[in-house]
Amino acid sequence: MKLAVTAMVRDEADIIRQWLDYHVAQGVDVLIVTDNGSTDGTTEILQQYADRGVVDLRHDPVQRKQQGSVVTAMARDAYTQHGADWVVNADADEFLSPLDRSLRLAEVFARLDPAMRSFSVPVVNLVGPIAWYGAGLDRLTWRDERSNEELQGIGVLAQPTHNAVHVGSADVVVAQGNHLVSIGSEGSPPPELALEVLHLPWRSWAQFSHKVDISGRAYEANPELRPSPNHHGMLDYGRHLAGTLLPYYALRHVPEDDAGRGAFRRDPSLREFFATLGDAEYPADERMDDAVAGELARLGRTLRAREADATRTTADLVAAREHSDRLDRRASELERRVSVLEGELARVERELEEFRNRRVVRLADGVGERMRGLRRGQGG
Repeated sequence: MKLAVTAMVRDEADIIRQWLDYHVAQGVDVLIVTDNGSTDGTTEILQQYADRGVVDLRHDPVQRKQQGSVVTAMARDAYTQHGADWVVNADADEFLSPLDRSLRLAEVFARLDPAMRSFSVPVVNLVGPIAWYGAGLDRLTWRDERSNEELQGIGVLAQPTHNAVHVGSADVVVAQGNHLVSIGSEGSPPPELALEVLHLPWRSWAQFSHKVDISGRAYEANPELRPSPNHHGMLDYGRHLAGTLLPYYALRHVPEDDAGRGAFRRDPSLREFFATLGDAEYPADERMDDAVAGELARLGRTLRAREADATRTTADLVAAREHSDRLDRRASELERRVSVLEGELARVERELEEFRNRRVVRLADGVGERMRGLRRGQGG
């Protein structure tokens, strides 16, 4: 069995080394990575791993959110060039993990039945105290189990969508975001081989703000993509442009004391896994002062409340405008019907007038005929 993992990355220097080490330690056979024009040192880190034969490194400097086509090409090459039996398409902030933490990925995939063809894997966001810089692998140890309603209350649309895993294929198509593939599913892993993705999307303010900026500009650069204004990335990009993103970012994480009382569950498995790697050293996080984080979160709640009010007001205005448009259309229809009725009335009145005129003529003719008859009678 050969297991391949693909990723398209851009400016992930804070976490890419850990991501690569994790997958190597998990027994992944092939790592195919496309660097999307990174400028923060990611390219150089990837090249180091490529020089060691760990990574099949590609380069695509075009930045127009073409992830679907790039990942599709890597997923196909995983099979045609590397002979992969299974392919995982991931992001640099995603760590695929067996639910049974005593197992490695290689052991799980060796036991999976390829007749399943493809299957979906749930994605779990990890949160914790916030930081200015850092990957957060030691710090973000709480599973975010807030409901979608609770997340919407802090400006996040929903929990993340599942990812798709598939067998090797020369013609697979991977959809934008890695959530869907063209290979239909024929089953799911048994419980003892279940998998999940541990996701660190908001690991530091430096990483998150930069990601929002470059992602928003990439969408703007691609006229073929039309994300909704309510798309999570575009919502954050709008906040970034308005200068309000940092307070919203603060709302997404949770202090240690609050996490234990909320919809969060402790999961230090990533931290514990990296502790087993021995000599590996990674930069330490620069945590944000708790008082500053608290003030930012309070500001975030105020901004979110105002945003929600503005959204409701906008919705009311849209509804009022739609109602007004319906009334205008109704009025136009009534005017048209009145015009038709007026025309019909005018036609009837003309016919009545013509009828009256004809009747008068007939009466006059009748009277005249009688008079002529009388005169003839008198003459006789």
